[in-house]
Amino acid sequence: MSATVCFCHGRESGPWGTKIRRLALVAEQFGCRVISPDDRDTQDPDERVRRLTTLAAALPRPLILVGSSMGGYVAAVAAARLQPIGLFLLAPAIGLPGYSVAEPLPATPHLTIVHGWGDDIVPVENVLRYAMARRADLHLLPDGHVLQNELDRIERLFADFLGVCLGRISPAVPPRELIAAL
Repeated sequence: MSATVCFCHGRESGPWGTKIRRLALVAEQFGCRVISPDDRDTQDPDERVRRLTTLAAALPRPLILVGSSMGGYVAAVAAARLQPIGLFLLAPAIGLPGYSVAEPLPATPHLTIVHGWGDDIVPVENVLRYAMARRADLHLLPDGHVLQNELDRIERLFADFLGVCLGRISPAVPPRELIAAL
């Protein structure tokens, strides 16, 4: 099965920034169609959500959404309506002032979040609470908000995520000891 992977860029970046270019190559290796809309003309996250839901309604399915920072918020909010098979969020702008949906409720079977311990824009506590409430696959990396120092690792995480979404690999099951400790 191939899918359409739609990237949602952050407020300060563009549709083909470094992370998106690298992850797009991974998606193409999986045979996915890749799109990355340009939302640099608006800083309004709700307008970006409206645009994404309109655009994605016409995209071939299945759909996978990937979002970074504000784009992570946009993808998570839009996922409630679009119901993608996967949602991959990088330093998502969750629980920040100025965003109308404090806790987006994405409708997806596969949710992975990558966040930097040193993120000075989106507090790690916001993402921890969000991931716990949704039982998301959460990866906290020794990096900041831009997540530029861990790109090789993020590529591997994204490849694993795509493999699970596309049914090519089984999701990892935590060891019994970990489950018992929780």
